[in-house]
Amino acid sequence: MAISVGLHVAIVLFSLAGWSWSEPSHEPPPRSISARLIMPEPVPAQQASQPAAQPSAQPEPEPQEDAQEEARKEAEEKARQEEQRQEEARKQALIREKEKQEAAAKAKEEARRKAEAEAAAAAKRKAEEERRRKELEAEKAAEEKRRAEEKAAEERRKAEEKRRQEEAERKRQEKLEQERREAEQRKREEERRKREEQLAALAEQSAEEQAASEQARQEAAAAARAKQAQMASESEKYEALIRQRLSNAWYIPSSAQKGLVTTLEITLLPTGELASVRIAKSSGNTAFDNSALSAVRGVQRFPVPNDPDVFNAYFRNFSIQFDPEKLR
Repeated sequence: MAISVGLHVAIVLFSLAGWSWSEPSHEPPPRSISARLIMPEPVPAQQASQPAAQPSAQPEPEPQEDAQEEARKEAEEKARQEEQRQEEARKQALIREKEKQEAAAKAKEEARRKAEAEAAAAAKRKAEEERRRKELEAEKAAEEKRRAEEKAAEERRKAEEKRRQEEAERKRQEKLEQERREAEQRKREEERRKREEQLAALAEQSAEEQAASEQARQEAAAAARAKQAQMASESEKYEALIRQRLSNAWYIPSSAQKGLVTTLEITLLPTGELASVRIAKSSGNTAFDNSALSAVRGVQRFPVPNDPDVFNAYFRNFSIQFDPEKLR
């Protein structure tokens, strides 16, 4: 009996403790729970009807009946304990099922949270990647802009440098051109000065040459005049000698009349010998003309000057008139 009482007390305490353990936690309820309630198996009608039979009044048992009653009670107690055990098992099954559902819900919640956390992490990571991508694109755009600006600045610098170089080259070429023109001008001036000096020298030389030529000409003229005078004087001298020789050799015929004149052309050799003689102009009197020819041919050697110029000028060929009034 004591064991039975102790067992019931233990079951009651265990049930109370089980119910306290099955108190719902203070965790926030899940947003949605899908659960299926498993109902305990129905208690057999005999067992369910047994407790209702207890309150029925029983007649006082007899001593023998007490033993039966005790056995019945004991059987009832066992049945109640069994029912209580089954009830406790059902409760435990419900508790386990609830715990299982709660664990499943918790696991699902954890999975949801984990999924949400992962989704949030993925979204955050994606957002971070997007932000980083945008930052990289912005950095790339900024870098490209910076490079473009640097390139433009470099191109401007090169263009400015090229312009300065071209300007410097243009100025250098202009300076060279100016120097070349100045050098050419100096060269032309120097050439002009030299040409003027040469012309002046040539003019001076020409003047000197003209003066010298004029002096030479004058001297030559003077010499020629002197020579001519000398030759004339010489010719006059030898002409007189020749006339004297011809006058000595000329025998005028007696038939010659007054006024007869014969002109003969005489050619002499440089030695004074007669080369030829002919009548250049007849007197009309043959005897007179022949007497003149005989006079010329009668002279063996004519007196001639030793100067060949005088001889060639006056005595190589000359004419002479045979006029009795002039020749004698």
